[in-house]
Amino acid sequence: MVIWVAGLPVIVAAVAAARAAARRGQRAGWLLAGVSVAVLAAAVMLLVAVAGPAGAAGTAGAVRAAGAARAVAGAAPAAAAAAAGSHTAALIGAAIAVAGSTIGAGIAVAYVGAAALAAMSERPELFGRAMVIVGLAEGIAIYGLIVGIILIGKA
Repeated sequence: MVIWVAGLPVIVAAVAAARAAARRGQRAGWLLAGVSVAVLAAAVMLLVAVAGPAGAAGTAGAVRAAGAARAVAGAAPAAAAAAAGSHTAALIGAAIAVAGSTIGAGIAVAYVGAAALAAMSERPELFGRAMVIVGLAEGIAIYGLIVGIILIGKA
């Protein structure tokens, strides 16, 4: 958890730099995409560092200690270790599903909404069709939320 808190200023600085670059002009789109990929790569490396072999060793020691206490009480330590790992993976998967689908829906609604407004300004009778298409774009976020709920339910 400390690593995530320490990495938060880096993420904020990257977002501020990307916003400043986006104001500059059309070439800033490539810079914005590069910053986004760099932040994603840093987050993945941070996740691997926390939950990878070194992070898992610290977690495994705590799980073994809890498992030993449960073994004395009659519970199986292997089941406790397996349950702890599956909860974390399910929660991370749910977070990725919801975040990815929400970002995708936001991008889709931005483009579709702009096109729908442009079409309605020329032909107002297209309102119903345009709103259906905007609703389909928003459905992407709902699908991600459903997948997140399913994953949390399996945790």
